[in-house]
Amino acid sequence: MEQEPVIRLRGVSIFHDRDMGKRHRSREAVLVDVNLDVEPGELVYLIGRVGSGKSSLLKTLYGELPLCEGAGSIVGFDLRTLRRRDVPYLRRRLGIVFQDYQLLTDRNVFHNLRYVMKATGWRNELDIRTRIADVLELVGLHGQEAKMPFQLSGGEQQRVAIARALINSPKVILADEPTGNLDPTAAEDIMGLFDAIRQMGCAIVMSTHNIGNIQQFPSRTLRFSQGRVEPVDIHSILGIPERI
Repeated sequence: MEQEPVIRLRGVSIFHDRDMGKRHRSREAVLVDVNLDVEPGELVYLIGRVGSGKSSLLKTLYGELPLCEGAGSIVGFDLRTLRRRDVPYLRRRLGIVFQDYQLLTDRNVFHNLRYVMKATGWRNELDIRTRIADVLELVGLHGQEAKMPFQLSGGEQQRVAIARALINSPKVILADEPTGNLDPTAAEDIMGLFDAIRQMGCAIVMSTHNIGNIQQFPSRTLRFSQGRVEPVDIHSILGIPERI
């Protein structure tokens, strides 16, 4: 039986409110007529200049920006009818990874993950401990539960952020420049981790300026330019062979 896309967008336009002064505001289109399907286990790169709309699209997908025009769904949630009180339930079914990790600096790895779990409905402490051990094993941080964020390298902090994104076994991870603060070796390690997660059936939508990411792990790539989103033949552009 064919699986449904985890993300489906049809004729989507995304707007920002623009302050015109003296209590006047106008809507400014950031993206227009976006059409996109993302299948389970697929990696999709978003590329383009700063301000081209990549982050705006991701924010719309995780409910930070409202979808006002077009039709869209993600992991079974209709983005057009999504209510503010439904956003926490949406985010329990997807993972979000940011460039700057966004870890709580006043608590260790275990309590960073436990905080998210308690906020998303986990109650049984044995289940919490077991799940934390499982995701840390998956991201290569087994035994690091007691470390504080400042004791970890940038790559290790991003691994904790990915572990946090995996807590609720999401069908899709939205990653906004996840290797942007990392050195090339750490970035390659993180991309290898994302590739392993993808192979487990979790889709990944990733904005990136790091062409090295795409060279090492080529996949479908969308370019954001002048309010439009278009597929690009990244294999031809970079001169890399397609995977068979």
